[in-house]
Amino acid sequence: MNTDRGSLHLPTATRLEADICVIGAGSGGLSVAAGAAQMGARTVLIEADRMGGDCLHTGCVPSKSLIAAAAAAQAVREAGRFGIRTAPPEVDFAAVLRHVREVIAAIAPHDSEARFEGLGVTVMRARARFLAPDRLRAGEREVRARRFVIATGSRPAVPSLPGLAELDFLTSDTVFDLAHRPERLLVLGAGPAGCELAQAFRRLGAEVALFDLGPMLPREDPELVAPLRRRLMEEGVTLFEGVTVTRAEPGPALVIESAGEEQRITGSHLLVATGRRPAVADLGLKEADIAYGPAGITVDRRMRTTNRRVFAVGDVVEDAPRFTHAAAYEAGIVLRNAILRLPARARLELVPRVTYTEPQLAQVGLTEAEAEARGFAPRVVRIPFAENDRARTEREEEGMIKLVLGRRGRILGAGLVGRGVDDLLAPVVMALQQGKGASALAALVLPYPTRGEIVKRAAGRYFEPVLFGPGIRRLVRFLGRFG
Repeated sequence: MNTDRGSLHLPTATRLEADICVIGAGSGGLSVAAGAAQMGARTVLIEADRMGGDCLHTGCVPSKSLIAAAAAAQAVREAGRFGIRTAPPEVDFAAVLRHVREVIAAIAPHDSEARFEGLGVTVMRARARFLAPDRLRAGEREVRARRFVIATGSRPAVPSLPGLAELDFLTSDTVFDLAHRPERLLVLGAGPAGCELAQAFRRLGAEVALFDLGPMLPREDPELVAPLRRRLMEEGVTLFEGVTVTRAEPGPALVIESAGEEQRITGSHLLVATGRRPAVADLGLKEADIAYGPAGITVDRRMRTTNRRVFAVGDVVEDAPRFTHAAAYEAGIVLRNAILRLPARARLELVPRVTYTEPQLAQVGLTEAEAEARGFAPRVVRIPFAENDRARTEREEEGMIKLVLGRRGRILGAGLVGRGVDDLLAPVVMALQQGKGASALAALVLPYPTRGEIVKRAAGRYFEPVLFGPGIRRLVRFLGRFG
């Protein structure tokens, strides 16, 4: 019996050879597997749980479906501003959850085992564990591959809060399994997921209290967060920011401390939304010579781990942006490196992010504070939506764009808060990726009236001091002498 690092060699009949083996059928893993197979590579995809991963079943798809239903209810409440009289909306929560499930079911075939087998992928429904740097075991089979990709995603991060382990609480992975609407929902964690779900459940008729040790959305520009905070409070979300949650108690209840005083807040349900942690347990990463830590797997800009035949993408990557679109972008980098052997490098600093509340928050590149911390001495251009004609027609004038610019109009970043600002980031993302400056945005020809004009206007305002300054006035007078 041969051994290698304590693991057994399996009989030849149970071995599988591949050009690339992908562990995890979430967004990043599916993108790699589909691309590799269609390029002609022998591809193995290993998934122990559901095809589609967190994004399809517990993340982007169900949360945005729930948010859409909540927005529809809120639109009924606010119809009076257009002169439309309506009765308060009646929310059928069971029907709302049915809508969420129907959306998931409609998208699921695209991520299904049948589709990927149709592309030529060998799909294995098993748990994978590395045996050595060049092979792993999945179920009863051993897989050897020229390249491996780890795309195992993340799991909800549960804080070590006294009393929490004894409670039956919800996470972002289980909240969509609710059978009934919570009467009073306590949300622990005011990050993007916490804010999105707090507002959605409030709009669907639940009482909601939102708690955080610091300010809500601490990574975002405080100036852009302010309108969202105001909206949440106006809609009836009770905010507890900058408080210490000392313990959880049956009820469920959270005991908080603020200004030296304790207060006990009771609800019908508790949602823990305190972030996510990379899923690296039981993968045999040490046996594969892959460096990792609590923040995830270490990779270089080519998405290679410390074992150069193994790549990693998505939430499992150390300190990488944990978004579906980031995983898909990283998958493209891996395909160019692992399959086409091109030295492509990821620019994760240019990955945009959006918090899908109302108003939405969208950011790409550096915030004003980040630019200042890096010594750029940025010039910041602010344009409120109150100056945008389309926003006026829709009575959605709350919010703004902040364009952060460096020398000669170099774009360092942009942040927006307002309705539908997720779609307004596209031209800024393209300009950043292509190294264009504010002049490229100012030169855009956009239809009128659209909310997108605010991006063009912000870039144009950067040039106004020169374009309409005394130097241009003198030039115009001089040119006027020649007829």
